[in-house]
Amino acid sequence: MSDPYETTEEHLERLLGRALNSFDLPDPIVERLESALAHSTSLHSSHHTAGLHRETFKHEFLLSDAASLTLWELAHNAGRDGTTQYEVYTEAAEVRLAASRLPRPNGTEAYGFPDPAAGSGSAEGRDADAFNAGFNADGFDEDARDADLDADLEILATLMAKRPAAPRIYVPDNSADHARRVLRRAENADKPGQDTARRLAGALAHQITQAFGRQCSVEGRDAGFTLYEHAFLLLDGSEASLWEVEHTATPDGRHMCEVYETEHTAREAMEHRARVR
Repeated sequence: MSDPYETTEEHLERLLGRALNSFDLPDPIVERLESALAHSTSLHSSHHTAGLHRETFKHEFLLSDAASLTLWELAHNAGRDGTTQYEVYTEAAEVRLAASRLPRPNGTEAYGFPDPAAGSGSAEGRDADAFNAGFNADGFDEDARDADLDADLEILATLMAKRPAAPRIYVPDNSADHARRVLRRAENADKPGQDTARRLAGALAHQITQAFGRQCSVEGRDAGFTLYEHAFLLLDGSEASLWEVEHTATPDGRHMCEVYETEHTAREAMEHRARVR
């Protein structure tokens, strides 16, 4: 919450200084915030379970031109060491999406990747329980090897399965900058290149949808996979998509983002990650 003795400049410096993703904020937003005259902070939402503590704060700033600007802050303990971490976003939809991606900390509960438009954490828990049914707590034993192999093959088939087509609902919301940030956070060497970046620089509107979300075991360790489509409406009336794979199939279990130009390539990448760590 706001410190009554903290100046707006100090508050902004503290807010951006502790955010893990402050470098993702658009430069024009940061420049506008430099003229902030006053601020207020309020708790927007709170979610606490035995394994996950998550809070969302709304930080509102009054600028020198009499306009207002809002930053959304996500505080959570989903890091590997369980300490509180902070992320900051410019849109309520972005902070909701980030909250939906949070894993459970320290392996105390299964990783969950619900649809951001879905309901409560209890539904998320039911989905995770349904998926984990039939897996024993110690991983793969000799007696269950055949059944586990069948389950792995089913998971890989699901990774490659396409979802039904849905109508587009585009929203004009700094879409060109959104495309730039998606491409910038991609860690895969074969991510879309400059030609794609230049084309998406003319994006008028965009839509984010979750195409896939699943937790599975990779070499005896839990790993989560989520696939997002970032669809863009361009200046010439055409459409283009970036396919973002977020997963924890990394040696240290950290989150990794990969971006591809086609859904097929993205699902192939998930299949590869599910087979080989």
